[in-house]
Amino acid sequence: MPEVVLTQPERIAVARLQAMLELLPTALDRELAPAGLTSFEFTLLEALAEADGHRMRLSALATRTNATLARLSRVVTSLERKGLVERAACAADARATNAVLTDAGLDTYRESRRLHADAVRTLILDGLGGGDVDELARLTFAVLTRLDPHARFGVTADGQSCGADPGVNSPEVGPCAADPVVSAAAG
Repeated sequence: MPEVVLTQPERIAVARLQAMLELLPTALDRELAPAGLTSFEFTLLEALAEADGHRMRLSALATRTNATLARLSRVVTSLERKGLVERAACAADARATNAVLTDAGLDTYRESRRLHADAVRTLILDGLGGGDVDELARLTFAVLTRLDPHARFGVTADGQSCGADPGVNSPEVGPCAADPVVSAAAG
């Protein structure tokens, strides 16, 4: 059986993707440092800001942020020390614990959104041309559907969108833990 290897263009594409996946979180962390947040902490605060009552079960928050429960617990503890998040018993399930965004946490999230948006534009979007954002969305969707065999992000029946897309909560899929929510409370 002949050895299966990647072609040179495939190797380049994969190497560039891996480099981007390594560099982007660090670059976002650097840009969010003036707000005293990492990019992961920002994502966690954003998820809580968008959640009903600014609270989520830790397990749902782990899914929403694509974190292990151990990592999430460490970060929630750090945010608790900063006064941005509190843990509270879950009224619906005594075995579960909720993370609750404090008023200070909501203020920090709101104040850091501009930094985050500016960083995303500077690091990613401003370097793309007219149809490139749509092409990036198409390509990342194609990879995401391969990486998400259990449809945690809920690929729609038409195969054109997934639960990670903002505003996509089709009847076939329903709400997904990864969906950014548009609400007055988050604004």
